Amino acid sequence: MGDHETLTEGLRPDLIAISELVPEGSRVLDLGCGDGTLLRYLIDHKGVQGFGIEISEAGVRACVARGLSVVQGDLEEGLIDYPDDLFDVVILSQTLPYLDDPVMILREMLRVGRQGIVSFPNWGHWRCRMTLLLTGRMPEAPALPQPWYASPRVRPLTVRDFGEFCREHGFRVTHQVYLSNGRRVSPHRKWKNLLATVAIMVLERDALRSP
Repeated sequence: MGDHETLTEGLRPDLIAISELVPEGSRVLDLGCGDGTLLRYLIDHKGVQGFGIEISEAGVRACVARGLSVVQGDLEEGLIDYPDDLFDVVILSQTLPYLDDPVMILREMLRVGRQGIVSFPNWGHWRCRMTLLLTGRMPEAPALPQPWYASPRVRPLTVRDFGEFCREHGFRVTHQVYLSNGRRVSPHRKWKNLLATVAIMVLERDALRSP
């Protein structure tokens, strides 16, 4: 096993892909950071100054146990306590489908950070389409096995949905990573919305139009 594989052992493939997009020594804010797995890795192996926001008490306790600087807060209340340009990178990993106001959150990300990294499960994957076609039931995303009635409520979206969302609201995607069960899918492939289970998008703040 190579050095990189040894260091990333235990990280989900999408978190590995995100970590590769974060510059060494940068100042990072992880929104909805969960138990702090990604943040701890970035601090230990990429020398970042890492901070997090997490809504669940269990998540905050896990982060504190890892020695992380994390506050408990609801992203829907915005990032008003954070000044402009405080961070180099703001991460929103697998949290987008749970947001009631994704436009506001992404705008806030690009206000307080120079770059945003957003990842989400893709309901456009062929398994989701086949499930709906053959069973008539709402499919679970391949990377987010959660039934429709579970809490918190999920807003299903596809790669194509996110692309149209970004164009409509003035967000320009500057880099794309697609995974299919942990393996890379070329962002140039015509069928990426059909093949990808997870999408990771990089947004640059200077690409944001005024509302």
